[in-house]
Amino acid sequence: MVRLQNDIGYIDISGDVLTTLTGDAATKCFGVKGMTIRSVTDGLVHLLKRDFMGKGVRIIYNNDNTISIELRIGVDQGVNIPVVCESIKENVRYMVTKNTGIEIKQIDVFVDTMLLG
Repeated sequence: MVRLQNDIGYIDISGDVLTTLTGDAATKCFGVKGMTIRSVTDGLVHLLKRDFMGKGVRIIYNNDNTISIELRIGVDQGVNIPVVCESIKENVRYMVTKNTGIEIKQIDVFVDTMLLG
């Protein structure tokens, strides 16, 4: 949870809000098939349904009241991966900062799989 202070009190923003905002912003970018998660039991990568896309997001709370974000995604085959990842970073940074006011220190995008159209 992140706590922000303003002139009339405190605002607490839960991790669920941050993962939902982040997952939604990432999956709206061109070339992204969805969020992924690696299964602990079989080691395979699984594409998450829209309701569970927050599981492909990891929020790291830094001591200076900023956050760092790790995303695990699947992309369409044939897309330019560096361009897609930069687009995701820009969109996530914009949406999270715009909706929460939280400063993001770092965003890391991990492409786990490439899927056919």
